[in-house]
Amino acid sequence: MSAAAREVLRAGGNAFDAAVAAGFASAMAEPVFTSLGGGGFLLAHPAAGPSVLFDFFVDTPGLGHSGEELEPHFVPVTVSFPSAEQVFNVGLGAVAVPGNLAGFLHVHRRLGRLPLADVLAPAAALARDGLVLNDSQGYFLELVRPIMTLLDAGRALYESGGSYARAGDRLANPALADFLESLPSGGDREFYEGGVAEAIARDMQGRGLLTRADLAAYRVTERAPLRARYRGCELLTSPPPALGGSLLALGLRLLEVGDPSELGFGRAGHLALLVAVMQEVERRRADGELEVADVSASLARVRSSSGGTTHVSVCDAEGNAASLSSSNGEGSGYFAPGTGIMLNNMLGEDDLHPDGFHASPPGERVASMMSPSVLVEDGRLRLVFGSGGSKRIRTALLQVVSNVVDFGMDARGAVEAPRVHWDGERVQVEPGFEAEALERLRERWPTNVWPVCDVYFGGVHAVDPDGEAGGDPRRGGHAELLGNDAD
Repeated sequence: MSAAAREVLRAGGNAFDAAVAAGFASAMAEPVFTSLGGGGFLLAHPAAGPSVLFDFFVDTPGLGHSGEELEPHFVPVTVSFPSAEQVFNVGLGAVAVPGNLAGFLHVHRRLGRLPLADVLAPAAALARDGLVLNDSQGYFLELVRPIMTLLDAGRALYESGGSYARAGDRLANPALADFLESLPSGGDREFYEGGVAEAIARDMQGRGLLTRADLAAYRVTERAPLRARYRGCELLTSPPPALGGSLLALGLRLLEVGDPSELGFGRAGHLALLVAVMQEVERRRADGELEVADVSASLARVRSSSGGTTHVSVCDAEGNAASLSSSNGEGSGYFAPGTGIMLNNMLGEDDLHPDGFHASPPGERVASMMSPSVLVEDGRLRLVFGSGGSKRIRTALLQVVSNVVDFGMDARGAVEAPRVHWDGERVQVEPGFEAEALERLRERWPTNVWPVCDVYFGGVHAVDPDGEAGGDPRRGGHAELLGNDAD
């Protein structure tokens, strides 16, 4: 991904060209986390002009449904992390209306500079020539093996050599390369309105909700970013109907109840404050209280208690910044015929559907936890950042912002510092904290200390305009500096 962004910047592209190029390349480089069949957001912070949040997350499907009796192909799959498990639902019945393809192309049309073919070239070459899987990519593929091999198309791609893809193998996707090369001449219309849409709808009959009408009706939405203050800085992030930005803003407002810098990073008081804030955010979310304006009761509770996506951040030399978060969930296991594109499983993500699966009417934008963000101080861009990690996105970003603002860490240090996460039942803790602080945590909450830093805790990628960048090692993240440009 970073190599694609670098290539486009060197060719004269701007931050938005680079982010879109990285988004297309991520379909090959991070197939576990994202796909052109998923959804996402890009927060654009131009050097001149207003910031804008491009919302191309998924919609609920079912427009023009034929009314035939449906038995959704809806398969629960357990993913085993080193010290925790999580159940995801996949299959054709888990597919929502995809938006990444439409979104990437929309952003390029609005803010890009280079011809589309030049922006697509790195991703198309990667798909045609293949990439050698590194250890991180091999590990992630093994985590979701039952999803990637759920159906024949996935088995043909990931078991093409007779055994499942692993680190050291070369993975290519010729069908995806062909599809990418068709986009400058209107290949996206085939996906949303033409032969590909018809084939998807045909496969979905009786097993999934996605229809040809859903695909034809999909539109990218431009929104004003949500703005929030934290200790003299301004956060710009994803607004409703996305949930992630509101939850992050609420968490930062509650974190102001204490002064983490005085508590000391990783000390008992600091960890207790973080956990108390995470608990209160979860309580307010469950009660539907996401507004930041009135948090007096929440602040009192925090005082009394405190004694999971692919992301790319780009800054260019002109002062433009792009923060792109995209996700395929864990993938549905279903590939759009002839494209090499696995569609999402966003209808199977329990965190996105608190009222139950398949309960929402068709045509609604699904609420997302993704929160591509920028941090501004005194009118100057300070940080461009975002994360993958499902339910852990908001807690990962909360800690990175605090690390930068409260503890003065640079982008890399803020990203690589150990994290905690309240999962609703216990505190999940990465290694790296002092034993005394962990003992204090155990006195108050059930606590699970992990033996390794892991993708479970999110994958934050951050860059600042001064040339500091942090790619999260938990997700095999990578950061590069290109003269005065960073990606």
